[in-house]
Amino acid sequence: MPDKLSVAEARRAEAVGRDVVLQGWVRTRRDSKAGFSFIELNDGSSFGNIQVVAGAELEDYEAVVKRLSAGCSVSVEGLVKESPGKGQATEIQATRVVLHGTADVETYPLQKKRHSFEFLRTIAHLRPRTNTFGAIARVRNCVCNSIHGLFQEEGFLYVHTPVITASDCEGAGEMFQVTTLPLDNTPKQGPQVDFTQDFFDRPAFLTVSGQLEAETFACGLGKAYTFGPTFRAENSNTARHLAEFWMIEPEMAFCDLAGNMDLAERLLKRICGDVLTKCPEDMEFFNLRIDKTVIETLQQIVDVEFIRLPYTEAVEILKGCSEKFEFAVEWGVDLQSEHERYLTEKHFASPVIVYDYPRTIKPFYMRLNDDDRTVCAMDVLVPRVGEIVGGSQREERLDVLELRMCDQDLNPEDYWWYLDLRRFGTVPHAGFGLGLERVIQFITGMSNIRDVIPFPRTPGNAEF
Repeated sequence: MPDKLSVAEARRAEAVGRDVVLQGWVRTRRDSKAGFSFIELNDGSSFGNIQVVAGAELEDYEAVVKRLSAGCSVSVEGLVKESPGKGQATEIQATRVVLHGTADVETYPLQKKRHSFEFLRTIAHLRPRTNTFGAIARVRNCVCNSIHGLFQEEGFLYVHTPVITASDCEGAGEMFQVTTLPLDNTPKQGPQVDFTQDFFDRPAFLTVSGQLEAETFACGLGKAYTFGPTFRAENSNTARHLAEFWMIEPEMAFCDLAGNMDLAERLLKRICGDVLTKCPEDMEFFNLRIDKTVIETLQQIVDVEFIRLPYTEAVEILKGCSEKFEFAVEWGVDLQSEHERYLTEKHFASPVIVYDYPRTIKPFYMRLNDDDRTVCAMDVLVPRVGEIVGGSQREERLDVLELRMCDQDLNPEDYWWYLDLRRFGTVPHAGFGLGLERVIQFITGMSNIRDVIPFPRTPGNAEF
């Protein structure tokens, strides 16, 4: 019986001499005047295709092989042979080709010509069959494996935090509401909606972060991380925003800001190193077709020690430089992407961790520094993207945390369970958030974040 192999396995030199079965989709077919056809086959297991040589002596050659076009799905039986062609170690000498599904040449959207990314977003169900989106999917898979691998090796517990919540972690209020109340006849209590009649007996929302819940596990079990979907009802139609995205959020008990920065740096180095090692063909494609600096940039992440820079010094550098920024830089104002990129690409030419931000621009849960002006916050900045990680040492002092909540017009009673962590066995602890799509965008060089998530959710778009 022939061995069932993936295209990736059949492309390796050690497969030569094996009788195999491959299954996948036809990328191209061209016919020789000598009476045989060349079929380029791909199954998603690797960036490269494998060439199948199908001779006219095959049964149903005219009825099957000569009908093949881009998009058709097939099973191919044959012998793996050393390829005489350049750029490929092997090819398949077919003994049987079975056609499973046709793709009409006139209506199949993915023909040989290159398509814009804007067009491909309109056929998101088919774009995984393209070179670019197949490569993105493999890189995304590699990144996810790297994240889980590092945390599991370092003794973190993987916890599943709720998607539905009554807490606004960021305090921004840009949340999708979850309700079973009839929208055409909402029950009222005076002028207000009567949420006691709703499913959860109170206002409920899709989460913007699993951080607060992850803290509960870290403050009882040491180290935990969550990796799941988060949602933001921000009406931003930009290349950097999604309404649904995936977040990685580790939390560590008995950890300060320095330890938090160390972990963020280790994680980014692990991710970038694994992608370079495990996805070389995909990364060569991105380096050639998308951004010629991506491999060099990833190698820099792996090789160099990240610069650590207080926010106050960052502002002084930005105010003192000759660069013309669109947004003015003043102490107390959050850094914009253009400022972050200047620091990483021009001033330091290195990844930078900016820390100790003004308290007025950061959420309530970040630990207040002794100067009463700044908090133990950190942002990891990388070239081309700017901020890629945001985190902090968390405020472990009950009285200070309650004051910070009041400063931001939050009702401490709504967070009674979060405050209990400070009432009962409080500990210094820290954590951060890493947006998966932002990482994939950085790694691949893709300019629009909608192209690094399988099915983008943005204002006006939830079709697929």
